[in-house]
Amino acid sequence: MRVTVLTISDSVSAGKSVDRSGPALIQRCGELGWEVASSSVLADDRAAIEKFLKQTADSQSSDLILTTGGTGLGPRDVTPEATLAVAERLIPGFSEHMRLVGTQKTTRALLSRGVCAIRGMSIIVNLPGSPKGAVESLDAIADLLPHSIEVVHGARH
Repeated sequence: MRVTVLTISDSVSAGKSVDRSGPALIQRCGELGWEVASSSVLADDRAAIEKFLKQTADSQSSDLILTTGGTGLGPRDVTPEATLAVAERLIPGFSEHMRLVGTQKTTRALLSRGVCAIRGMSIIVNLPGSPKGAVESLDAIADLLPHSIEVVHGARH
């Protein structure tokens, strides 16, 4: 499974802070035996996020696009809106399950607005911006992702 990791953060993109969630996801993907095809950083800019998601999904260079950051309640948190704008179909069970599992650690997991969607042959998963939250959310659905990718590519359930 080929994965792209996109960190969405104004401070990281401006060089004011270090990206910790992107590398944490890359490490976890490696542990799961998934190939990280690329990783990038963008500011919390809806148009730029939409463009990146479209280009990555439409190029078919990745089966799975993991975003980290921009899923909260802040005025610059626009990752879910950008994802919804490019989505062809939603996978609400993934995001619901990630939040449910997250509430076992903290009720603040309910504040995550991340969505999961399909565009073309790629699945897009919005994860929280904290390294721990991103990895724990990914782990909540990790066992379902390989099969889900196969189904998106045409395999039977």
